[in-house]
Amino acid sequence: MYMIIKYLLSNNYLPVSYKKGAVVYEPGAQPKAVYFIKSGEVRMVTVNDEGKEFIQGIFKANQYFGEPALLLNKPYLAYTIVSRDAEIIPVNKQDFFKLIEEDRAFSMELIKTLSNRLFYKSMMLEELANEQAEHRVKTLLTYLLKSLEKGDLLDITRQQLADMSGLRVETVIRIVKKLTDQKVLKLYKGKIIKE
Repeated sequence: MYMIIKYLLSNNYLPVSYKKGAVVYEPGAQPKAVYFIKSGEVRMVTVNDEGKEFIQGIFKANQYFGEPALLLNKPYLAYTIVSRDAEIIPVNKQDFFKLIEEDRAFSMELIKTLSNRLFYKSMMLEELANEQAEHRVKTLLTYLLKSLEKGDLLDITRQQLADMSGLRVETVIRIVKKLTDQKVLKLYKGKIIKE
């Protein structure tokens, strides 16, 4: 994905700076662009009537978001909120479609990305139907750790794990401690590490 960011910058696409807490787009807004993250982090969330966030996804440097709504010409379904100060390159619909048509490697990357997100959503839907909190957390951690190399730290907070699993943060903390005590997980400076 780094090559796409480099390509965009070298072709005069300008990054827009966002401060932590800024909203990139809201539910119901019509899609105008796909957003490529040069630096920082963005979370995609839905918010219930009590104001509790449920994280749909976390996007970091060299990733992108907003493409499903743009491809389908449907309004966004979630908020995207900057979690860490970010530089984001918006690519309008016409230019995004041109990129898909002209760059076969990017087209394959897009298909893989969309497939991975669909798999994740299906997995989480099944897990949310499962009432066993520990099972939910273990499945989510297995999925998140799978993309890391041995020795890498999982850069996700307990609160984010709670928001992704639909559980309370206290429940996630208790489960992570239990899994660590059982030697199912290993921590390094409070972060989960892939063994």
